[in-house]
Amino acid sequence: MPIALYALAAAAFAIGMAEFVVVGILPAIATDMGVDIPTSGQLVSLYALGVAVAAPLLTALTGKLDRRLLSVGLMLLFILANLIAWAAPSYALLLVGRVLAGAVQGVFYSMATVLAASLVAKERSGQAIAIVFTGLTVALVAGVPFGTFLTELFDWRSAFLFISALGLVSALALWFLLPDKIERPEPAGLMKQLSVIAVPRMLLVFAITCVSYGGAFIAYTYLSEILQTVTGFSQASVSLVLVIYGVAVTLGNIYCAKLADHKGAVKALIAMMIVLTVILSLISSVAASPYLMVPLMMVWGAMAFGSIPVLQLYVVQQAEKHAPQSVDASSSMNISAFNAGIALGAWAGGLVVADYGLLATGAAAALVVGFSVLLILISGYLDKRHHASLLQLGNEAA
Repeated sequence: MPIALYALAAAAFAIGMAEFVVVGILPAIATDMGVDIPTSGQLVSLYALGVAVAAPLLTALTGKLDRRLLSVGLMLLFILANLIAWAAPSYALLLVGRVLAGAVQGVFYSMATVLAASLVAKERSGQAIAIVFTGLTVALVAGVPFGTFLTELFDWRSAFLFISALGLVSALALWFLLPDKIERPEPAGLMKQLSVIAVPRMLLVFAITCVSYGGAFIAYTYLSEILQTVTGFSQASVSLVLVIYGVAVTLGNIYCAKLADHKGAVKALIAMMIVLTVILSLISSVAASPYLMVPLMMVWGAMAFGSIPVLQLYVVQQAEKHAPQSVDASSSMNISAFNAGIALGAWAGGLVVADYGLLATGAAAALVVGFSVLLILISGYLDKRHHASLLQLGNEAA
């Protein structure tokens, strides 16, 4: 695999830690800033909203920029955003830093997905995308627990300072390891790229991403609080639990990407979302037992985060068929769909926690993820019809 993929993975590591570290330190931030747990959940939902709103527009506007320069420039903005969060004297300014970091993420991930696929042969595109998103999973294995550990050792601000340092290292990696000249198709104009939202088949894929991935965040946003208040882990112990969770995420990321390459994205997604639905429905039953909760979390992480490269691969495949001039924009829109799901999931989770308690988030998440299975089945059926129509046209032409 090209070494450039690992430069992209390094940046994905820093961005992944910034996105998810808040889940592990949410109680500490809430206490220090004087806000309640549902309100502190805005640090997740508004970050995701920043990605969802900024990603498609900024990706389209930066479509003609040199990929190497754009990558490094984005990481410099990322460093600034996390320094704002580190120094924030108020909760409002902390939110500003989070939204800015989210805007950077949306452009970077959408660009990195298409770039990774273009650096390898078509049959290895799923694995190339998985390598980039391995940076995200490594962040979950080591970065997020380490951020929780830093919070325990110093304070939550130290986690954001550490992330800023990671951003600097990843910016250097991108500058030295990405090729000087990156071949890619000439991007379409702004309106042409954004027109992908008018393609029904693409909208269905975006809906699958939003519902399937976002549904899990109804519960995931409040995972640290569940582990501390229900399962009985201390904040220091949560760091270790998140390491175990992250290892499972890494294994799931690798396995699910290979499954998608061999069996197809639709079959892989159906299997993953069925398993995830069952797992989420069991949270309320097993949360009080650490011996049951930890293995359940491992499967949860493997399925939920293992879906990222598969969903990104699927959207690129669909864009090549139904919106070939808007592949970059489609990838960006899918990043928006991921984060719209996170924003909606975190928001809905806050409502569930406020009205029904922490444990009700599992059942609510299972219901939403279960609905995504139906959407995937519909998409798979439409794929078969499209393939059959192409065969028929080929036969008629012959």
